[in-house]
Amino acid sequence: MNIVVCVKQVPSTTQVEVDPVTGVLKRDGVSSKLNPYDLFAIETSVRIKEKTENTVVKSISMGPPQAIPSLLETLYMGTDEAYLLSDRKFAGADVHATSYALKSGVEKIGDFDLIICGKQTTDGDTAQVGPEMAEMLGIEHVTNVLSVDEIDDKSVTVTINLDDCIQTQKMKLPCLIAIDKDACTPRLPSYKRKKAIDKDCVKVITANDLENLDENRLGLKGSPTQVERIFPPEKNSDKQMFNESGENSAKKILEILKSNKLV
Repeated sequence: MNIVVCVKQVPSTTQVEVDPVTGVLKRDGVSSKLNPYDLFAIETSVRIKEKTENTVVKSISMGPPQAIPSLLETLYMGTDEAYLLSDRKFAGADVHATSYALKSGVEKIGDFDLIICGKQTTDGDTAQVGPEMAEMLGIEHVTNVLSVDEIDDKSVTVTINLDDCIQTQKMKLPCLIAIDKDACTPRLPSYKRKKAIDKDCVKVITANDLENLDENRLGLKGSPTQVERIFPPEKNSDKQMFNESGENSAKKILEILKSNKLV
């Protein structure tokens, strides 16, 4: 079985500046980490590998060369191969252009039976890339996955968290699943694997390496959605303290809410 797990490097701080022209995050010089949701996707893929025979897990990400440490972390956790889509032509991509690039990268690295993603990223929070990739690949997909219950060479059965119920769903392979948080407990990177793995083993894929690629669908120019305006929220630490009885404090709070036309 061939499994592809999609990951992303995200800022590890909320103090990130925004480019006023393009509306995208300025990531240069910002400390980064592996997207937390992707840790559950990696753990799920490695657990499947441990329970099935002849299974290979490949991790893939799109980003600058600075994203290589995050892909190395996936190898230390148990994936077998790692690939980085890195090219200036990919820069500034929205979810649609990102999905197209990742879809092309997945096709480049070989046949797959199952694609596993984290449900969303902590920098974008759209939860759209996984489903869009699946639609472009023409395969079934499901998100909000709580667990992988059964899997064989033909199908996978998962438990998913819907708005009003918990549902079990069986899908034919190949397909894509997006893992929700707390679906499992991600393992720590293995020090033994870290010592054994060559740090230059991450394979870099450029736009020129991808076959049948429509470059008009890449990056900022290939993004159908554009950010009109983005700004950091204003921080306000003003507060009022009432050291009175509950009834008197409640009356004063009500007066404040009324004066601000909140009630």
